[in-house]
Amino acid sequence: MMVTIEKLLIGIITTLLINSMKSYEPVQEYKELTALQVSSYTVKDSKAEAFQILNNKCNVCHRKQNKRRVFTMQNMDSWVNDIYKQVYIKKRMPKGKKIKLTSKEYQELLTWISSTKNK
Repeated sequence: MMVTIEKLLIGIITTLLINSMKSYEPVQEYKELTALQVSSYTVKDSKAEAFQILNNKCNVCHRKQNKRRVFTMQNMDSWVNDIYKQVYIKKRMPKGKKIKLTSKEYQELLTWISSTKNK
């Protein structure tokens, strides 16, 4: 009788294992579907987004206080190291209490900085 119960348990466990292995097949299909969705995703222009942030949040003060460092699409890449240093390392910019960068803006700037430094 004990041997019969053991065989029954082994049969149940084996069946469960085989069925659980079959359940992984849809996961592979899902990964392929996700890869297709990612490949069709439109990559944002990080420089244009960074310029919008620099223009809306930085140039407001720079036009009044530091006219030599007003950011344009043409000159912003040359300031990338200084921007990184002032915003991320020294945390000096943006100055004041009125103008703040959101976490999304910090991330978008960092994306542009990283892509510019990697060129």
